[in-house]
Amino acid sequence: MAAGEQAMLVLLVLLVRTALPSGSVVVNSCSSAAEQLCNFICDCSDCSDENQCGYLRGSAVLGTSFTCDFEDSDCGWQDVGTSTYGWVRGRASLATCVGPHSDHTMGTDLGWFLVTVSPPAKTTATAWLMSPEMRTAATCEIRTWYHLSGSLNQTEQPVLHLAVALNEVVGLWQSPERSTEGWHQLVAYPGRITEFQLIFSLTQPPTCGAEVALDDIMFINCGLPEVEQQVCEAQESHCHRGSCLAQHRFCDGTDDCGDSSDEAQCENFTHCSFDHDLCGWEDVAEPPVWGRNTSLNLGTSYGIPRDHSNNSRAGFFLHVGSGPTAQADGIAQLSSPTFQATNSCSLILYCHLHGSATSKLSISYVTNFTKHLMRERTGDLGSCWAERVDFNVMHPFKVLIEAGSRGTVAVDDLILSPGCVAEQEKPLVTLPSQAGASLCAADKMACDSGDCIATELACDFADTCADGSDEKRCGTTAFESGAGGWHDVSLGRLSWGLQNVTESDSFLTGTFLALQTGEGQMVGPAKARTPPLGPSGPACTMEMSYHIHSDPQGFLAISVTDYTTGTTQLVWQTQGRGSPTRGHVRVPLGERSRPFQVELLALVDLQGSGSVWFDNVTFEQCYLPDVVLPTAAELSCNFETGMCGWYQDLSSDFKWVHSTGQGQGSDHTTGSGYFLSVDPSVPWSHGQRAQLLTSRQEPATVPHCLSFWYRLAGPQIGTLNLKLRLEGGEEVVLWTRGTQGSVWHRAWATLPTTGQQRYQVAFEVLHDGFLGDVGLDDITQTAGPCGAEHSCTFEAEGCGLAASGKGTWQRQSNGTGTTGPVADHTTGTAAGHYMVVNTGRVSLPAGHTAALTSQPYQPSMSAQCLAFWYQLSAGTPGSLRVFMEQSTVRSKILSISTMEGHWHRSHVTIQPDGEWQVVFEAVGAGGDHGYIALDDLRVSDGACPEPASCDFEQDTCGWSSPPDPRLHSFAWGWKSGITLAKYPGPEQDHTLGTRNGHYMHFDTSVLGARGSSALLESPPLPAATDSCLRFWYCMDIPEHLSSGELRVTLQGAAGQRTVWSVPTRSRGWQGAVVPLQSTSEFQISFEITRRWPMEGTVALDDITYSARVGCHSSPESPVEGKPSQFCDGGDAQSAPALVIVGLVAAGGWYCLKQRGAASRTPTESNSPQGFDNITFRDDKVIISPREEDES
Repeated sequence: MAAGEQAMLVLLVLLVRTALPSGSVVVNSCSSAAEQLCNFICDCSDCSDENQCGYLRGSAVLGTSFTCDFEDSDCGWQDVGTSTYGWVRGRASLATCVGPHSDHTMGTDLGWFLVTVSPPAKTTATAWLMSPEMRTAATCEIRTWYHLSGSLNQTEQPVLHLAVALNEVVGLWQSPERSTEGWHQLVAYPGRITEFQLIFSLTQPPTCGAEVALDDIMFINCGLPEVEQQVCEAQESHCHRGSCLAQHRFCDGTDDCGDSSDEAQCENFTHCSFDHDLCGWEDVAEPPVWGRNTSLNLGTSYGIPRDHSNNSRAGFFLHVGSGPTAQADGIAQLSSPTFQATNSCSLILYCHLHGSATSKLSISYVTNFTKHLMRERTGDLGSCWAERVDFNVMHPFKVLIEAGSRGTVAVDDLILSPGCVAEQEKPLVTLPSQAGASLCAADKMACDSGDCIATELACDFADTCADGSDEKRCGTTAFESGAGGWHDVSLGRLSWGLQNVTESDSFLTGTFLALQTGEGQMVGPAKARTPPLGPSGPACTMEMSYHIHSDPQGFLAISVTDYTTGTTQLVWQTQGRGSPTRGHVRVPLGERSRPFQVELLALVDLQGSGSVWFDNVTFEQCYLPDVVLPTAAELSCNFETGMCGWYQDLSSDFKWVHSTGQGQGSDHTTGSGYFLSVDPSVPWSHGQRAQLLTSRQEPATVPHCLSFWYRLAGPQIGTLNLKLRLEGGEEVVLWTRGTQGSVWHRAWATLPTTGQQRYQVAFEVLHDGFLGDVGLDDITQTAGPCGAEHSCTFEAEGCGLAASGKGTWQRQSNGTGTTGPVADHTTGTAAGHYMVVNTGRVSLPAGHTAALTSQPYQPSMSAQCLAFWYQLSAGTPGSLRVFMEQSTVRSKILSISTMEGHWHRSHVTIQPDGEWQVVFEAVGAGGDHGYIALDDLRVSDGACPEPASCDFEQDTCGWSSPPDPRLHSFAWGWKSGITLAKYPGPEQDHTLGTRNGHYMHFDTSVLGARGSSALLESPPLPAATDSCLRFWYCMDIPEHLSSGELRVTLQGAAGQRTVWSVPTRSRGWQGAVVPLQSTSEFQISFEITRRWPMEGTVALDDITYSARVGCHSSPESPVEGKPSQFCDGGDAQSAPALVIVGLVAAGGWYCLKQRGAASRTPTESNSPQGFDNITFRDDKVIISPREEDES
């Protein structure tokens, strides 16, 4: 931090030392003294003295003590900035849409977190967040999850700091230089500090636009030892305050007792803090060298925030840092005086390793040219605190502390026990020579043969050294010849070490890695880590044998850390069962494009009979080959017998699942087989996306057509994308679609040529919805491009439409209002795409035309329906003419020159006698400015229905849920009567009276915290003085759970008015007739509202709109209140309400970033009996939010 920031923080600390608001949380009900507050010890019977302390007494969701999950309050954290840039408590369902799509606690958009808001646009700024005062023990561990979102690909990224405020502000942690979007965990160790406050600060570079959220701040083992214990165990002694402490923790340089009594009588110990000199230790004068310095002088680039002795930036320590001329394997040596032979000499030191996975610190003793290694630390560990080494040496010796020059290594507080007695006669003890050190450059590593190879080629699962030594210490090992590259990186009272077993009846024999007692202070799990591995291929798997004997609180786990970003993912775990458990496990690691490290974690009580070990570690099929195997190139798959050439992206915990459809309906292939699915509502799934990938494919010299069947079911499902990932990192979206209903739909996308680049194909589900699921089945790849687009939203591409004429049609998004619409029709956002032509007189003079021509359509019926949405700008935009072209002969079928200002829908029935094309032609009118835009083009079989009329058998006929985020409503679904346990509804539709008939439906049980209504809107309709709306509705809702309404409203220039309503408590299909009139253009809306949580389904079918024909003139009007036998939805009252758990809490807003839809849907026919192959060829069902006051 700069000096100015330091001064500002000190001022903020002084200003905030006042009482903090507690909200609805009870604080200090027993009036404990100030020094007993926020010390991680419950003095009040309800533990309320530990509320609003930067944490609450516990998290009910996580089941952890001294945690702030922000679900109930801000836990006492305060924004202490002096500008509008600051921190607020929020959640993803708020209308501002700032921060992550879901919190970390619950993994949904209903969970709360803290997030930065209102960053300045042109200047660097910092948002400050401060906790109340707290007091911790030396064993305290802080764990927090932070989320980065926004512009993270710029040269300058936002930097998040965690600092502790004492008399000065001292850094504890800083975010990595390279970060990715998503939730990441930070871990920090404040040490024993009497009183302090924590400070989070986010510094934002100019024009960065990124945001950071915080969630689940946990304080682990932060309380001082209990004082109730009267008799200490063996090897323990009393502190003055009455608690017991292990004897080896007395005089170790840390206040473990909490009253400093364990550090009071240590006169016989030799303590060197380096505050004045080296205390008799000697730096070997060969580069690199140990340097005595302070954090204040070094700055932040070395990553050492403070010394250990004083917890101060001005305190001294010794460090070794990488210099520009340092050799890769240069070793800095620090030597002690010569000590007498002894069996009771102990060394305690505090260390810090930062900046490199190969940072290394070793402790040895030397006797007569011979070095004996006692302890070694490797990796980017941060402050690993106490290291204790006991020496039992029969000859005079020196202690040798060595550090590699990669990264930064620092030591402080070297403490020698009374048994370390200096040798007065000074016998000759000579340090060994470093003459054999490698001469490889800093970016190289040495093979055993002496050759040098690039560092990144080590442990990439392929031999690069001629002797294969670059792959010898990369984690594959049986431990008979050493650790095989595994390094113990434990910081606490547990550690990993090699152990030998010779009993013949043992499950594991020989040498293996076992859990042992450690010398550190922390109480967390032991950790062993591999060097950086990979990249890896999609079939990469780790195998190992293991043993665990523990109570259910103990565990053994494997995690994978992205070496570049620091992101950690848990990939396997097992818990203790009270008795010995042994096994062999295969852990899929999958394809990882960046180097990664595998970490083994274990937490078991070793005081009793607890034990853990593992052995026989191998990595199988991990090499990323240069040659694509034939089986991997097979993209066609029905998933009945496996995954074919497709692989799960295992770098995220949000995943595709090989499913038989329990609760999600049947598969598409047979109706009872397998398909792939993604359920975004699975709790605690924090990944940003679920990806299904092919292995790398050979360069494509000709295009191919990929067809597939998909299902997007639920009122808030999010986005499904099909992408082409080119070698080198570039991604191209080939197809995208949002919510589409609970039936299978077919789509096509052309895989283009890729030149000389290899590629992957990926299906991606974005985690931007939480109520619904995605299905994928029957993928087929054929040679040649796909046919003409039968449905196109222009979100992924131009769908093969060709521009010609004077002006130029172009695909664009984010219009200004003069160059194009400010939002597209598909998504209703500025990010959505459409086709537009500039009709200003400079671009398109009066009378000149600009044409947009489709590829040829192959009709399968005598009539087809062409539907599209269009927008003409205000002023003089010109006109839009639509032609059908056959054999170069054009026939005009539409001409539009009115309807300015917003999106309108038009459709026309085509009766071709063979192959045909549609031509959209813009005609200039000579205005200064203007545009004409097109979106959501669709061609379907059969004649077009009347506007706003629909039986929902083919599609939704332009009916959709509105994309206006201010409305905060859910989307209606489109489904058949086939039973889906997750999405109940009538077992028959009204049109056909069969389970294969289709209708619109909505499950009212989801209404609550995310939204209070569900809207279904017609396309805009022209003014009408005497019109009629007829429809059928079914509301299968138990009477005791029904207190809402189904309404019909009209929205026009004069505002919104309700023209019909009925309580949501009828059963059976009911008919309704509603007279309509409007003096201006209008839309019809069906709206379900809630005044109290409901549970049941509302369905709509057979909507008929008759313009300029009153309701009295039609003999086909439905009869009000006459039930039909087709609506019985079975036992709807007992249908599983899986989606309402936790969703009926009051209040909140919802905001969901939508992406549009685009599919290729040729005509389908000859569907097998019993298959649900009806095609959806339109438009959209978009999730939309509406603001709602919390209550």
